[in-house]
Amino acid sequence: MKKLNKGIKIMAIVAILVTMNATMLTAQQVEFGARFMPTFSQFDVQTSEGGTVDGTVTLGYGGGIFLGYHFNTNIGVQAEVIYSSINQKYKELDVEKKVNLRYINVPLLLVLNTGVTNPVNISLVAGPQIGISVGSSFDNVITGDSLNLDPILSVKKGDLGIAYGAGFDFGLDPDNKFRLGLGFRGVYGLINISDDAKTQETNSYYIIEKTNIKTYSVYMGLSVLF
Repeated sequence: MKKLNKGIKIMAIVAILVTMNATMLTAQQVEFGARFMPTFSQFDVQTSEGGTVDGTVTLGYGGGIFLGYHFNTNIGVQAEVIYSSINQKYKELDVEKKVNLRYINVPLLLVLNTGVTNPVNISLVAGPQIGISVGSSFDNVITGDSLNLDPILSVKKGDLGIAYGAGFDFGLDPDNKFRLGLGFRGVYGLINISDDAKTQETNSYYIIEKTNIKTYSVYMGLSVLF
């Protein structure tokens, strides 16, 4: 009898484990999608006289792809590759100027869902973001700069920040596999992006010095659950 009871207990435990494993397997979802992300940015710039100016919050753009893995309907992880073009306008002696920065950003995010397979899902995301500089430029939007000083725009090759956001996903088919996503994404830069390694002449100055980037994006995208 004891052996029988022991066998029943073992079989019950095995049945529970199999059921849990099957449930987890059916709950696991891979998601792939693409997004368009209009982006507002803010960072400080330096004038030729050595002062710091708060740049005007201006609109840039971004877009990219993402791949998510949902352990169950409520918890998942997500990796993204996003191209971002951000800029900042400011005035010095009535001359309007513009700084342009371009990055490829790679956020690695924890995702919390109300129900990833629901017709309407609310999600929260947070995690680190690595940025790779792929170009920068400086423009005098209005010509006639008579300062006779050469601006130096030099940024570090890498950036690091904390990404955070929230969004809504809407199922577009009866099985909610094809989804429309709308949401918000913010990034708070953690490091100084300015690079003062270049040789500075007596008639030159750095445009960016001791500056962290902050960006705020809204996004719209399409994704599919596998």
